[in-house]
Order: sequence, then C-alpha cells, then structure tokens
Amino acid sequence: MERTINLNVNGRPQEVTTDAERPLLDVLREDLGLTGTKYGCGEGRCGACTVLLDGKRIYSCRTGVGQAAGKQVKTIESLSPADGSALHPVQEAFAAAEAFQCGYCTPGMVMATVALLAEKPKPTDEEITAWMNRQICRCCGYPRIVEAVKRAAVAVASANGGAR
Repeated sequence: MERTINLNVNGRPQEVTTDAERPLLDVLREDLGLTGTKYGCGEGRCGACTVLLDGKRIYSCRTGVGQAAGKQVKTIESLSPADGSALHPVQEAFAAAEAFQCGYCTPGMVMATVALLAEKPKPTDEEITAWMNRQICRCCGYPRIVEAVKRAAVAVASANGGAR
C-alpha cells in the first residue's frame, strides 16, 4: 500500500509516495536520481548499495524506504560538492591508493569507510579487514582497499585537526 514518506537525503528534505517496504535503493536511484549507490546482489551481502542511515552503514537494497522516514540518509553524492570541485578525504585516499579497478563497488566501499572512521578513527589492519569483510570487490583489490582505508584515517584525522 502506497503512502507518502518524508526523507532527508543528503541534507535535503524529500517526499516520495510509494510502498513503505520498497527498497530504499530503488527510491534513491529511480525516484531521486541518485545513481551513485549501486545494485549488486539484492540480498545485502555485497555492500554495493551501502549508504549511511543516521550515520550507520546499511544495505539500502534490504532496507525498506519506510525505515528511513524521518532519518538522515547519506549517499556517495553527499561527500563532495555537486560541481566536482573537491573530493572527500576518503575518496581522495581511494584514488591515491588506486583502490579500484572497475569501480562498481567503490561507492559502497567509500561509504563503509566513512562509517568505520566515524566509529573508529584509528582502526587497526584487523579492524579494517573485519569491517570491510562485508563489502565485496569482484576485482579483488583488497590490499589496496585496506591501504586506502589507512590513508583515509590519516586524512580524516588531519582534516578534523588531528582530534579524536
């Protein structure tokens, strides 16, 4: 049954009329035109659809849009200015470490990294591996991804004045 759902996506209020159980991923991509979040497996196992919901990592393919009502949704598009004039420190770290090949998983990897660093600003290699274990890279760029997360931790700490 359709209903009107109020969302806050990337800092902007959004209103959609849809079934509350419809995947948030579909609403982001199809209704709101935010195509940076990718469809991977549709089962919440690969992480390509990772977004932040009130700062926590979620799989948008398995989260009904109704669950996001009244909460803050952040997609990859929220990390840098729309004009492309700058990259978020996590995006810069992924580029510097060449932590991508095809790039399909990269938005989910970046968003997972943002969530990790919000929780653990100085993660160990083991913590990075455990956290990123829920994100799949079919090109097998895992060593570079771990390096990118380590670089991102330093860059984010620096951008925050070394605090945390």
